[in-house]
Amino acid sequence: MSAESNIASSKVLALHPDRLFAADPLQRDIARRLYARIKDLPIVSPHGHTDPRWFADNQNWDNATSLLLLPDHYVFRMLYSQGITLEQLGIRRRDGVAVETDYRKIFHIFAAHYHLFRGTPSRMWLDSVFHDVFGLRESLSPATADLYYDHINAALATEAFKPRALLDRFNIEVIATTEGALNDLKHHAKLKGTGFEKRVITTFRPDDVVDADRADFAANVQKLGEITGQDTSHWQGYLQALRIRRAFFRDHGATATDHGHPTANTADLPLAEAEALFARCLQGASAADAELFRGQMLTEMAGMSLEDGMTMQIHPGAHRNHNAVIFERFGPDKGADIPSPTEYVQALKPLLQKYGNEASLNIILFTLDETTYARELAPLAGHYPALKLGPAWWFHDSPEGMLRFRHQVTETAGFYNTCGFNDDTRAFLSIPARHDVARRIDCRFLAQLVAEHRLNEDEAHELAYDLTYRLAKQAYQL
Repeated sequence: MSAESNIASSKVLALHPDRLFAADPLQRDIARRLYARIKDLPIVSPHGHTDPRWFADNQNWDNATSLLLLPDHYVFRMLYSQGITLEQLGIRRRDGVAVETDYRKIFHIFAAHYHLFRGTPSRMWLDSVFHDVFGLRESLSPATADLYYDHINAALATEAFKPRALLDRFNIEVIATTEGALNDLKHHAKLKGTGFEKRVITTFRPDDVVDADRADFAANVQKLGEITGQDTSHWQGYLQALRIRRAFFRDHGATATDHGHPTANTADLPLAEAEALFARCLQGASAADAELFRGQMLTEMAGMSLEDGMTMQIHPGAHRNHNAVIFERFGPDKGADIPSPTEYVQALKPLLQKYGNEASLNIILFTLDETTYARELAPLAGHYPALKLGPAWWFHDSPEGMLRFRHQVTETAGFYNTCGFNDDTRAFLSIPARHDVARRIDCRFLAQLVAEHRLNEDEAHELAYDLTYRLAKQAYQL
């Protein structure tokens, strides 16, 4: 064992009560007061990627590795960047080639490289999970790996760690999962009558039937027609089939849609041009046609949201599956998605010219391009009634990222053209930690405004409540 490992093995795992607050004593004291009032508010998790099967079946998880490590691309992308193969981490390959199946061994690999996460949000979230959820008081290291693995597995086998029990323990008022347009929602259907159907809801994500770049696009559109009884070989039948699916999702609790496009481009084509574009896409779209079609569909979906009242989320700017080798071997969502520069002012203009002035429409816009906060996004959201800004997202879901967001957006868009926080995660046990980070950072930001006499403390308390709870419920109509 190395000297570093010996030192690490003796460290106490403790979470400082003032973590993430400013070092300045005046601001820290104000932040403490603000946080004390909102820290125990219910969690509203209106956008995420947890597995609805967990809540439908309410079965115990098998082990620490399959719950904490394998679904979390934040974890294995860091390990992969340091030369640890995904096969060593037990990530299944598409071709069926054997990968590591000894979950204890995988956990030991993780523990041996836990130092890689120093200074990252993942380290903060994981330490919170180990400390607050599992009650561990020694830091993770090679020396404590077995202690961690056995302790966590023993806890996971108990009634207190079943998914629905944890919903109650974490004080999660509502959590939204995300499913593709063709999903049968059988797990959400199973929740009906349990009392959890309004706490675990779905979100409609139609990328599988609107992204003509996908190899399975035409087959998916055909299946869409089969399950809705519509002729989706024609434009109007296709649009009607989407309306039917949206209604099906609403019947399973959905209040929002989600659109993960490469860019923010929108379009508003004349009917004949839209029909011709759709026909070309069914035959095999060029890159230009696929991009134009995605843009047209964002505008179509905004119109449908105006009809049925569903909140529309647009998540652009991720270059998906940048590592072609990893995609070919393991498939999507394996840590190889990279942020890209994204333009919004011209890209969104067709949609906003048609629907942006509709106060009854809720469009929540996210970005991975922080350079657009002050220049594009805040001015757009500070003007158009239909547009709100989602929180710092994905790579920027960090203390520094949240602060950058507040500093650059607030001066133009204010607080009330934003939507509180959402955790956007597959890692269920980290949800309380993620929300706690957001609450602490918002209190820190508000404390600075109070200390600089730009806001009185009574207003800061109201804002802390709104940013923690009310704005998310309002934006997602929960």
